[in-house]
Formats: sequence, structure tokens, C-alpha cells
Amino acid sequence: MANDILPNDLGFFSVLASSGSLSAAARELGITTPAVSKHLAQMEARLGMPLVVRTTRRMSLTPEGQLYLEHARRILGEIDEMAQLLGGSRSEPVGLLRVNATLGFGRSHVAPLISRFVRKYPKVEVQLQLSVNPPPLTDDAFDVCVRFGEPPDARVIARRIAPNRRVLCASPAYLAKHGTPREPRDLLQHNCIGIRQGDEAYGLWRLTPARGRNPSAEAIKTRGSLATNDGEIAVSWALDGHGILLRAEWDIERYLQSGRLVQVLPQYRTPDADIYAVYPQHHQSAPRVRAFVDFLVLSISQQASQ
Repeated sequence: MANDILPNDLGFFSVLASSGSLSAAARELGITTPAVSKHLAQMEARLGMPLVVRTTRRMSLTPEGQLYLEHARRILGEIDEMAQLLGGSRSEPVGLLRVNATLGFGRSHVAPLISRFVRKYPKVEVQLQLSVNPPPLTDDAFDVCVRFGEPPDARVIARRIAPNRRVLCASPAYLAKHGTPREPRDLLQHNCIGIRQGDEAYGLWRLTPARGRNPSAEAIKTRGSLATNDGEIAVSWALDGHGILLRAEWDIERYLQSGRLVQVLPQYRTPDADIYAVYPQHHQSAPRVRAFVDFLVLSISQQASQ
């Protein structure tokens, strides 16, 4: 059994699983695709079980492969943390940092901050992946995930980076042509731009009066001729005058300030979408993770105060 799993198998399989295909893993590892296939076959032969289901276009993990990956990534993380502690590198973060963020916020805010972060900590190697939906919280594929809304899972650490609210908005041209809503039910008569993201109910907007005692939220099932899973596309449609949009203030603040978008129903509140850095509990002692999260909090709070 001691020879069933070799140390270099752990890192190899972690890269393979993250890459999604043998050819992509070969590019990441700097070897040929046949070499990747041979290494995987040798691993499976030693274990006596398949770890990957191969097809012509893609691959997926078997249940045994998923279990192998989960333990491999935990072991690799613990080895990395032990090396940093033994090397006295608490004050100087080093190593690989895997970051996930949403498409729009990641492109416009997280990516520029990472550029500044690696200048400050040149011994940290950062891999940034942007996705429409946040990865499963039980997936250990990333060290830090930047996401909107506090996750309900207590098995991860969620640190609030910055407050964020969603704002109803539209272009002045759209409102001049179709009128300005005065109350939530007026939205039923308007073209509302839909965004399909995350686990939220699609097209269901909840609005609560900003004043009054114990105000209750009103849920409006909106409709419209345009919908997308990309927030930047939705914003561009709103700028072009196609309808009313519900979007995070971080993404549209510059357009509100310039007047290209106008807030709609400002006397009503919508659910908050505060920004959080989420990471597994066993990563909280890693210097590179602590330094990156601290850097995010400081940098974004400075942006918000400007």
C-alpha cells in the first residue's frame, strides 16, 4: 500500500483535475499529452481503480477520483503551510495563490488589485479564474473566492470586504420614452433586463420601503425582452436604453455619477450584496491567504472612501 500513492502524484492529479482535460493539463505542466496520459494510467494501475472517465472531448472524475482529489489538495495545502512556517516566512508570503471571482467584479476590480498585490509580494504566484457562478463551497480548487453575499456554509471563513447594495436604474432616454415607475408594481409595465446568475430566483426583484416601521418587502416578478448571464452585457443594454436593470452599485456607480444611468425607485431598498472573501478554514493560517485578504479589504475600502 505504501507504493500505491507517490508524492508527485498529488500535485499532478490536482493540476489535471483543475485543467479539465489531458491536453490542458499537459500545457499547464509543460509536458506532452501522451506523458500526462501515461502518468495517469500508472496511478490508476497502482491503485487498482479508475480515477478519471475519459471521453473524446472532456473528462470527469470518478467518485474515487473525487475523493483522491479532495485529500490530495488538503495534503498539498498542509505541506505548503508547513514549509512556510518552518522557513520562517510568516512575514513574507510565498507560493501559489488560487483566486476565483465573478466575471464583472473580477475583471474590473479584483484583477487590478492582483496586479498591485504581486508587485508588493513578488514571491506569490497568483492564478485568477473568473466565473459566472461561484464554485461550490466544498470544492477546494481555490484558496480565496471573492463573491457577493455571505455564504451560509459554516465550514468556510467569510470575511466582509466591503458593503454593496443593488440599485434599480435605467437610462434617461428609456425613462423619457416609457415613463418613470412610481411604485414597485409599475415595474410590471416595463421592460426589465434580466440577469441569470447564481442561485437567485431569476427575474424576482424584492423591494422594501426605505421608511416606515417594520416595512415589508414586495416581490415583483419582472419580465423583459433581454436576459443574459453576463452583468457587463446587461449594463450595456441598460445604457443603450433597452430597459430597467437591477445591478450592484459597484458595477454602475460611474454611470450614475455621469448621468448615463438614473436610479429608479430610490425610495425603496433592494437586498444587499455585500462583498466577501471566502476561504477554507485550513487556509486561514497561510501567510499568502492572510496577506491577500488583508490587501483586498484595505484596497477596496480605500476605493470606497474616494
